[in-house]
Amino acid sequence: MVLLYVPAGEFLMGSTDADKKELPAFEQPQHLVYLDAFWIDRTEVTNAMFARFVTETGYKTDAENLGQSVAFNVTTKLLGQTKGADWQHPRGPGSDIKGLEQHPVVHVSWDDAVAYCRWARRRLPTEAEWEKAARGMDGRKYPWGNRNVTGNLLNSADRNLDMSGTDKGVDDGYQFTAPVGVYPAGASPYGALDMAGNVWEWVADWYDEQYNANSPAENPPGPDSGNLRVVRGGSWIDSRRFVRAAVRDGRYPDITLDWLGFRCARSQ
Repeated sequence: MVLLYVPAGEFLMGSTDADKKELPAFEQPQHLVYLDAFWIDRTEVTNAMFARFVTETGYKTDAENLGQSVAFNVTTKLLGQTKGADWQHPRGPGSDIKGLEQHPVVHVSWDDAVAYCRWARRRLPTEAEWEKAARGMDGRKYPWGNRNVTGNLLNSADRNLDMSGTDKGVDDGYQFTAPVGVYPAGASPYGALDMAGNVWEWVADWYDEQYNANSPAENPPGPDSGNLRVVRGGSWIDSRRFVRAAVRDGRYPDITLDWLGFRCARSQ
């Protein structure tokens, strides 16, 4: 995995009052945050990369141990627990990752992501590090700037996905995940790819809706404890309002989904 350098300095984190129409206020307030320099993976961790980790360590994911995971059912067009779904069988029994080697690994829990990053001698990024890598210093709406979502910028819920709430005027070329790095026009100011859409990404922090309003101004580590872990970036099941760089959500750390993956980071 290529690592990208993000230099030390301040950036604008969070959303302004103008963004209230998009999502609730737990993205607010927009505020200056100083971060030390760090490195971050250029793309999400792929199936091929995760397979190497599993081969070398014998690791079994939480979804494999449980025997099921949450996946999109192409027949019912619903999301739900699917027996036999895991990172090697993203749609359940009968599916596999042949031809998907360069797609992001999915059906991985927070603990699975932490285990991979440790093996790779890295770590999950903090929420603040993730957001700076995604949007740079100027508070832009998306990694590429402020212009609207189009099919050459990211993989999101578009006309290829047969479910309600999709952006029918957008065609990104993929029904589910896309190979990492196929939307270079959507790169962040530091060159990070797929930080909007494709899959949501685990980060290190516990989730607190009010954390942006109370976080330290330098190197915020996230809350000391919680029930949920933060996920960032939106995915192939999300429309344009959920792929903005400031969007944040929380998930139970043991949950596994076919629209949730991760990338790693490293301190300088």
